[in-house]
Amino acid sequence: MSLESAVAVVTGAAEGMGRAIAWKLGSEGARVAICDRNRKGLEAAAGQMAEAGFQVLPRVCDVSESRQVEEFVSAVTAEWGGIQILVNNAGISKRNPILEPGDETWHEVLATNLTGVYYCTHRALPHFQDGGRIVHISSISGKVGSAEYSAYCASKHGVIGLTRALALELAPRGITVNAVCPGWVRTSMARRDLQETARLEGLTVEAMKRRILDGIPLGTMIRPEEVAGLVHFLVSPSGAAITGQAVDISAGEVMS
Repeated sequence: MSLESAVAVVTGAAEGMGRAIAWKLGSEGARVAICDRNRKGLEAAAGQMAEAGFQVLPRVCDVSESRQVEEFVSAVTAEWGGIQILVNNAGISKRNPILEPGDETWHEVLATNLTGVYYCTHRALPHFQDGGRIVHISSISGKVGSAEYSAYCASKHGVIGLTRALALELAPRGITVNAVCPGWVRTSMARRDLQETARLEGLTVEAMKRRILDGIPLGTMIRPEEVAGLVHFLVSPSGAAITGQAVDISAGEVMS
């Protein structure tokens, strides 16, 4: 599909991968609607895109809240009509050891990372044109386990299952549905996870980072712009024959 004047929706776009994805799609001529819970970051991202001459529509939205998602989608369609591209990027990561008391973290992570993807897709699809593109941002944690991150892993595995089911359901309309599975990406969320893991292991952050990089064949973390490039490929004409896939971008950390 041509991105020129296409309407693209990107969730969790205040920073990190979402911000890079929104910028990439905007730079290719798409009209980009962005949302995030972080008002300050969202306004900064939208301001930079507007200054660059991109068409951008920012809205504060928590994707785990059905009503807020409905209001966001309604604002997009009122402004620009139909939707051609949806990138479900919004997500959180929290440690939740299985014997830790309370269920709050489990419900919070699943509500954002999996139910939020469902809400956004379900609400956007009535406004989709045939031949549209949907990309869910999963994780390599959607393919492997991580001790004490059961909620995050379960949610990201769920995103891949949802991707495959929707790819079959929407194929008759020519709508492709794929998941992108990043490894360690240079984002604030990854930095917080790195800091917490280092604290629990009794290591400095730099020592923890070296241990992680030693386990990555290419010895590097991913740049948000590299994830954005993969998303762009999947929503471009070159990605028209790709659907139902969970595509790794992990510098070789996971190979599948």
